[in-house]
Amino acid sequence: MEQILFVIVAVIVLLPVFLRQINEYERGILFTCGRYTKTMSAGWRIVVPIFQHMKKIDMRVKAVDVPEQDTITQDNIPIKISAVVYYKVEDAAKAFIEVENFYYAVSQLAQTTIRAAAGKVTLDDLLSKRAEISEGIHTAIDADTDKWGIDVSAVEIKDILLPESLKRTIAKAAEAERERRAVIIKAEGDRMSAENIVAAAEMLNKTPGALHLRTLQSINDLSSDQSNTTIWVLPLEIMQAFQGFNKK
Repeated sequence: MEQILFVIVAVIVLLPVFLRQINEYERGILFTCGRYTKTMSAGWRIVVPIFQHMKKIDMRVKAVDVPEQDTITQDNIPIKISAVVYYKVEDAAKAFIEVENFYYAVSQLAQTTIRAAAGKVTLDDLLSKRAEISEGIHTAIDADTDKWGIDVSAVEIKDILLPESLKRTIAKAAEAERERRAVIIKAEGDRMSAENIVAAAEMLNKTPGALHLRTLQSINDLSSDQSNTTIWVLPLEIMQAFQGFNKK
């Protein structure tokens, strides 16, 4: 009985030393005498001290905030560009064995790739084709991290900062473009208005009695005015008749 009790106490005392817990979002990399043995899934696992060692790897999606990078575009414009890289570990053993610190390695790889990508395009392309350039950076980083057992799911360019002098130049150019468009629109409106007036005049001239109807309509509009001024309008034909009497 005492021997059984001793065994139970020994198991209770030593069990925490041998037992390791792996959470659902983790994988355990087991090494036996320094050699990789296997990758263990979630649950309680037995690890023999001294002879075995286990390293837990987080398998969740991670976001790497790439800080502002100083670079020069293809058209020699200095800019600062920042981005976010989303990735997750696909092969826990490779991520731990093939690279010393995969989080730091992904961050450094993202910085160099972003600087290189920005240097191959002009500023206009960088601003107008941000999604396309982000996808190109994503493809390049993902290809390099495959050997580390890491899958890069997305790369998003956050900010593109320009020098203050260039910002002022772009603002002046945008203002000049807006003024140019406003002048063109006004000129187009004036042309259309003139065409409509000419068309209306031709229509009134070709249609018998149309000018008299338009005159009566104008008189009706003026009669509704509350001012003290009264305007009398006589048809042009009456004035011409009076001129004929004077000549006689």
